[in-house]
Amino acid sequence: MKAKKVFLLIALLGLTHLAILARCEENDVLEEVEEGGQEEEEEEDEGDEDEEEDDTEVKEENGVVVLKDSNFDSYIADKDTVLVEFYAPWCGHCKQFAPEYEKIAKTLKENDPPIPVAKVDAAKETGLGTRFEVSGYPTIKILKKGQPVDYDGERTEQAIVAQVKEIASPDWAPPPEATMVLTKDNFDDVVNEADIILVEFYAPWCGHCKRLAPEYEKAAKELSKRTPPIPLAKVDATVESEIASRFEVSGYPTLKIFRKGKGFEYNGPREKYGIVDYMSEQAGPPSKQVQTLKQVQEFIKEGDDVVVVGVFTSDQDAAYEIYQEACNNLREDFKFHHTFSNEISKFLKASPGQVIMMQPEKYHSKYEVKSHTLTIKDSTTAAEVREFFTKNALPLVGHRKQSNDAKRYTKRPMVVVYYGVDFSFDYRVATQFWRNKVLEVAKDFPEYTFAIADEEDYAEELKGLGLSESGEEVNVGILADGGKKYAMEPEEFDSDVLREFVMAFKKGKVKPIIKSQPVPKNNKGAVKVVVGKTFEEIVLDTKKDVLIEFYAPWCGHCKKLEPDYLELGKRYKHEKNLVIAKMDATANDVPHDSYKVEGFPTIYFAPSNSKQKPIKFEGGNRDLEAFSKFVKEHATKLSQKDEL
Repeated sequence: MKAKKVFLLIALLGLTHLAILARCEENDVLEEVEEGGQEEEEEEDEGDEDEEEDDTEVKEENGVVVLKDSNFDSYIADKDTVLVEFYAPWCGHCKQFAPEYEKIAKTLKENDPPIPVAKVDAAKETGLGTRFEVSGYPTIKILKKGQPVDYDGERTEQAIVAQVKEIASPDWAPPPEATMVLTKDNFDDVVNEADIILVEFYAPWCGHCKRLAPEYEKAAKELSKRTPPIPLAKVDATVESEIASRFEVSGYPTLKIFRKGKGFEYNGPREKYGIVDYMSEQAGPPSKQVQTLKQVQEFIKEGDDVVVVGVFTSDQDAAYEIYQEACNNLREDFKFHHTFSNEISKFLKASPGQVIMMQPEKYHSKYEVKSHTLTIKDSTTAAEVREFFTKNALPLVGHRKQSNDAKRYTKRPMVVVYYGVDFSFDYRVATQFWRNKVLEVAKDFPEYTFAIADEEDYAEELKGLGLSESGEEVNVGILADGGKKYAMEPEEFDSDVLREFVMAFKKGKVKPIIKSQPVPKNNKGAVKVVVGKTFEEIVLDTKKDVLIEFYAPWCGHCKKLEPDYLELGKRYKHEKNLVIAKMDATANDVPHDSYKVEGFPTIYFAPSNSKQKPIKFEGGNRDLEAFSKFVKEHATKLSQKDEL
């Protein structure tokens, strides 16, 4: 029994010893793990330090130097010439160009002296992308002593290497700008002598001007090679304020075409190729010569717009010169033609020195003459010829479309009849059936413009009139002055119904349709809320000056300016004759043509004495002080104008 007890005691002692040993071994392992963890943490810390060091370290990939925001400036600081590609990893053109770029790097590395070739992931290194105005991929620039030179040639090894070597030459100097700089000292001399010249009025701080600048310069270079060349010029309107004022420059950039000193609006694109094409077209004669009778007959039979033909004996006629001058002013709005052919003049029943205007066959009606004639005499002015063009541009009832809306259908009031308008062969009869009913009414209201319009082309306009789901085959609306619009109650259409509606409008018995949010119940805040129904009451109040912001709820720029605009309202809250207001232009109609909203935010100052001519805020800075300065500059009723 004793022996068993002793044995059990020894066994227990052995197990305890083993447990102690196991616990010791476990602790040793934990200590090793902890030590290892500390070592790993130390290694990680060291790794972090290495990464920080790597951030400025310049690496190469296949011979191309990889540059980042953190190491760009230090790398190029002591380099005479560096070729840099700004790329995006996902860009297909960049991937395609990569092997060629690596070949370029190898070739330039073998140059004497070597010329470094670098690349920047502009999608990641956004600071560099912004700094070098990278707007597409790949963008290639050659840095000469740190200054970028744009490369826009072919993306081939031969072309790029040749350009880089040329710029790397010690005697290379940047070519002078192709864009002329005009000041008060040379403006009139240059502009008055030029057959045609494009002039940009800009402000140095203007973001739109900065974006236009490289495209404008590229276009200037391209047009300088043309025969004859077309010059492009620029005027710093903030310095040459007298010139800017003379040509009514109110925003930046403003582009104007001048012909022998006479200014014309530039309505073309604002990128290199668009400018080049537009100006090349503008440099040609505004009127095209027609030589065969068949051409004129086709204009009349197949045309979609008014046909204008001037008849002359030769291009030396005094009448021809007056005609061309008049055409220049309206070359955007009309297609002008002229002829020296006796056959054509007989067909038109015109004599030399006369201009004929005719509507295409599809617009002919028994209620209007087929053509209008103007005789140009020595005493006739170009302005009188232009007036003839605009007066006779439309048929009694024309086809209003998105393509001609801004050119032809700007006069108000305008009666628009909406249905499925289609002049193709299969649908012409139905189209003319409804148009003839409109003609019967239009002849009795010459003071109004009448037009037909395809309901699908103007679906949004119909929606704004509340007629998009009327269920009627034909709907009618009237677009009036001040942006007001009126809808005819849906009913079966005929000429009598239309006549009754137009007569009711003429007598002031039709109420306008205005898209509007509900009128605010409490509108005593520092910034008054304007809705469609209260626009006239608040903004057009002739007893008060009004600053109004047209905004969109989703607009980031609007949200950013909101605190400053609210503070502005608080600053002037006690001015009884000044209102700081805002209007959600996406939820409300702006019922006045003078307050055009083409972007957000748009801000106008409506002086108490000039509600029809509001002043648009064009400042570069949209902050409290800029707004306050603008208000004080234009206010007519501030009680503390000099003190605020």
